[in-house]
Amino acid sequence: MAMRQWRRRDALLGVLAASCASPWVRAQPPRSAGVVRMAFIDPLSGPASDIGRNSLRSWQFMARELGRLNGGPPIRVAGFDNKASPQESVNALKAAIDQGFRYIIQGNGSGVAAALSEAITRHNTRFPDKAVILVNYAAMDPALTAEKCSYWHFRIDADTSMKMRALTRHLGRQPDLTRVWLLNQNYAHGQQFALYFRQDIQQEAPAVQVVGDELHPAFSLEDFSAYVGRIKASDAQAVVTGNWGVDFRRLVQSMQAHKLWIPVYSYYPSLPGTPALLATSGERLPVYQVATNHTRQEGEISELALRFRREYGEDFVVYAAYDGIMMLQHAFRHVGSSDPVQVAARLSGAIFRGFNGPVSMRADDHQLQKGVYISRWQKLEGPREHTAEGTGHAFVPVDFMPASEIARDPTCQMQRP
Repeated sequence: MAMRQWRRRDALLGVLAASCASPWVRAQPPRSAGVVRMAFIDPLSGPASDIGRNSLRSWQFMARELGRLNGGPPIRVAGFDNKASPQESVNALKAAIDQGFRYIIQGNGSGVAAALSEAITRHNTRFPDKAVILVNYAAMDPALTAEKCSYWHFRIDADTSMKMRALTRHLGRQPDLTRVWLLNQNYAHGQQFALYFRQDIQQEAPAVQVVGDELHPAFSLEDFSAYVGRIKASDAQAVVTGNWGVDFRRLVQSMQAHKLWIPVYSYYPSLPGTPALLATSGERLPVYQVATNHTRQEGEISELALRFRREYGEDFVVYAAYDGIMMLQHAFRHVGSSDPVQVAARLSGAIFRGFNGPVSMRADDHQLQKGVYISRWQKLEGPREHTAEGTGHAFVPVDFMPASEIARDPTCQMQRP
């Protein structure tokens, strides 16, 4: 990465650090030491269950460890299986509310996030004394913080528009890249991934031509050979995909089998099971991750990730869980309570310490302002437990875009209580 970019990032973090220093000094301990209960509503069965279980463990681990490190009221996270269904998610939400949960965590599926956000907004309007907050750690539809925004919804990951702007700007810096193939799952996320790529590539890298753009059924294909054959025949120089989980792994398997060694750009290549698969072909398949984190994070988060691997035997990949717990602890300290109404008011516009430095929750739309890395899969020397799934490889940053360069102007017309 060019040193100019690192300096710009450091300057941004310095400004944020200065702005959030004094509130921490003024913060008061919560008046109530009661347990804060959070309902995790995501797939714990079905094709995406491996991701869901890893995510649940990540939130439970961070709640426990950051509670031990930082104090405050204990946070407990309980899992609710939504079977990847919006309706099942709303049913789970009702059950959680009936059981006294006032904080909801969700991330797998923007359709689910929209259903939960709408249901929570209706609930809070009817029962303001039993208000509920939704913490969205991975559902990336920009509409969730735009035309579908809700005061009670807080997204702690960069959205698709932010990640796509980072990716297309990076591709614009690759002078020899002129032909790419888009391959995505045929549901909201994959459709938006393709839409935003086409829009942004024209502005950020007009020399890059999309030579193929296909959608496929999500989580139902056993073999991607037909798609790989068409990609190979097109002379595409790279594959750009929003695929995740088993669909990404099967795509990689087909590319390996057909010896199609061209770069793959993706949001999710570090999810469980994928690094071990990538390691079977070493660095012959160049894979790039577009995310707010990378394997080689330093400081406290690095030590926590290592403890997570030792405890569970799998990688810590849901870095947003760190930000989510830190964000809530920050609010609990400031308002001296875990009451969702007071906490939501504090979170709107808050600046707090994330895993990679100070970050801000934009008050206009409750979209976390956070930079994005482009990281490349490569072999590393040193202890294997510090690498992705103990493979001796890791996603190492080659580029970084601060939030100030990739954030879109807010368009949310938020209705505040």
